[in-house]
Amino acid sequence: MPETPAARETLHDLALEVRSKNAGPFWTTLELFMRDEAGYAAAADPAFLNEEVVARLYRVPADQVRVFRIPALNVVKIAFPRPVAQGGLGDRDVHSGQQHVPLALLVPPAAGARSPKAGA
Repeated sequence: MPETPAARETLHDLALEVRSKNAGPFWTTLELFMRDEAGYAAAADPAFLNEEVVARLYRVPADQVRVFRIPALNVVKIAFPRPVAQGGLGDRDVHSGQQHVPLALLVPPAAGARSPKAGA
């Protein structure tokens, strides 16, 4: 079988680890630990991953999403308010340990598609 083209790789495929966790009882943090600079470039590209994208994925207001890009570590961290306080009525993930999945499944554009000259 032919290999999956790089353009179809998810953030999970490009990362050493994608995880989520509590950032106190009212916030969730998502972390992308990318394997290399190329993976980091894909994940950190504001045209691909930004506050509006996270807001749509997690149904939170975009103005409450914080994205931190740390190039020296090839890490992208994202924080946003939890919809329900930790342990509150309706909280389905007390430790926010399963919240990384929608982010991990995002497919970044191919390297050529990110280039400003692509298609020109």
